[in-house]
Amino acid sequence: MASASSHPEHHRISPVFLGLAALMGVSGWAVWSGRAQVTGFAVFLFVVSGWVISLCLHEYAHARTALHAGDVSVGAKGYLTLNPLRYTHALLSVVLPVLFVIMGGIGLPGGAVYIERGRIRGGRWKHSLISASGPLTNALLAVLLTAPFWLDAMEDVPVAFRTALAFLALLQVTAALLNLLPVPGLDGYGVIEPWLSAGARRQAEPFAPYGLLIVFGCLWIPAVNDVFWDAIDAVLRSLGVSDLETYLGLEYFRFWEGEPQNVHLPGG
Repeated sequence: MASASSHPEHHRISPVFLGLAALMGVSGWAVWSGRAQVTGFAVFLFVVSGWVISLCLHEYAHARTALHAGDVSVGAKGYLTLNPLRYTHALLSVVLPVLFVIMGGIGLPGGAVYIERGRIRGGRWKHSLISASGPLTNALLAVLLTAPFWLDAMEDVPVAFRTALAFLALLQVTAALLNLLPVPGLDGYGVIEPWLSAGARRQAEPFAPYGLLIVFGCLWIPAVNDVFWDAIDAVLRSLGVSDLETYLGLEYFRFWEGEPQNVHLPGG
């Protein structure tokens, strides 16, 4: 009998994902073209569609790694189609992360795939790799999005497009760093969980549903928030992106507050 993962429809890219990719492409063209009356809204669509695409790729990485480790059930669950509606609850997986971007300019880890851990072959390191694959995907996306910056290829790029890329890269970095925190409920804890004792796992389990809330509660503490954003800015600077570029990207993104005026960036 064919395995659940061998059905072509389980691997076929979802029309929803293709629509998101088309929206990102069209809105990116609109941002590049620089028509003043649509630039801010185009940046908003470009960033939101790009952010949801990154959420899909994050969860796909978990599912694909689990598939190769032995969990063939991910195919029948639709996780390999890149459909954002397949990654658990649409509100928690997509809508809430997008709202956090709108409200605070932070990449909230969203979505989840249910891995049948009993099917995984290869020992504890395979379980760790499944958990790590999601945030590592965000990290890879951050490197790709910032490639024009660290390759010094931004000289003729329109300011709106340049800063939109910077802001989208910032979301990838925040998602990667937040997800890698060793807090129950986040991927970072999933990386170390297989190496903990059974007693330690039992003690941590009740906190898993509240891990993300605990993290964001800590970010309300000014000293913690300052350290967090200093770390984000340091990572982006190492990738050639300045604080000013990410700030302007957020300003363009919030088109309802008015677009930045008379913007000039060094090298732009």
